[in-house]
Amino acid sequence: MSDILAYIGTYTREGGKGIYIHRYDADTGALTPVGSVESENPSFLAIHPSGRFLYAVNEVGEYKGEQAGAISAFAIGADATELTLINQQSTKGTGPCHVSIDATGRYAVVANYGGGSTCLLPIADTGALGEASDFVQHEGSSVNPQRQQGPHAHSANISPDNKYVYVADLGLDKVLIYQLDLDQGKLIANDPPSVSVAPGQGPRHFAFHPDGQCAYLINEIGNTVAVYAHDAGTGALTPRQSISTLPDEFSGTSHTADIHVSADFVYGSNRGHDSVAIFAIDKSTGTLTLVDIHPTGGQTPRNIALSPDGNHLIAENQASGTIVSFAIDHQTGKLTATGHAVDVPMPVCLKFLQRCGDSRLKHGS
Repeated sequence: MSDILAYIGTYTREGGKGIYIHRYDADTGALTPVGSVESENPSFLAIHPSGRFLYAVNEVGEYKGEQAGAISAFAIGADATELTLINQQSTKGTGPCHVSIDATGRYAVVANYGGGSTCLLPIADTGALGEASDFVQHEGSSVNPQRQQGPHAHSANISPDNKYVYVADLGLDKVLIYQLDLDQGKLIANDPPSVSVAPGQGPRHFAFHPDGQCAYLINEIGNTVAVYAHDAGTGALTPRQSISTLPDEFSGTSHTADIHVSADFVYGSNRGHDSVAIFAIDKSTGTLTLVDIHPTGGQTPRNIALSPDGNHLIAENQASGTIVSFAIDHQTGKLTATGHAVDVPMPVCLKFLQRCGDSRLKHGS
């Protein structure tokens, strides 16, 4: 029998424990708490390709006397409901907010928001993290004097072929592109080295279509999704479209947060409007058409997640401390509330792990 676990990263500044573990019911979309582990501000999580280890960035400004954040490695227990700390390492920059693991499971790539940098750390066979093998400090600024006075790396994503790393930097209005050198443990500036968005957009999260031919960037300040054609050979991104995540009549303050992509639809969260924008994907061009904008049933949907079976979208509402489940209509992409919600203090990120017996089958958003 398949067993699906959900691991939830949080901010702990209001009394939360750290990482919360829930069991997911594929029939109903319900989440049931089964465990937790203490960790400081484990805001964003990633699961090792083997399914045996979990990694959490500790979004702090100081680690062991150094102006830096940290990343923690955990062993996932036999029944997947327990996490045991293996070790921690510095991310060499402050405020780490995103982590990805390469497909071979040999490296973790971290985006440091506060420090405006990218860090690469080796992973041992035991799951333990080594000291950073590479560190790249971003340079520059953009037009927004409050948000873009310097670099702010917000996500680090690895291409489907495991050859490139794409770092969305909110402060620079760029997605930086690196070649991933697994033999040397290095991030090598690509040619082209980046792609720019319109000034003041503020790139945040980035996701590939399952076929790898298109990529989608959600812009926090501009409240837009940018569509790019992806050249797997050169790593280049070519702009195709920019589309708003908000209704035309909305006049309040809102900032996007997370983005996830299925074969047919793109989902992006709006914090302020407190909703998920749903777009249909044109199969020939990858461009988007707005389908619906659906409320998330809480405040400040920091992240969203698509279940491994594709049947549900889970919204993590940070300000209201709720995680709400929605059924996905596979024909239209639209959402329907399941009636299931759980309370988790300041939820930020949710990652699924699907198991069958003692084998880990599938993990993802």
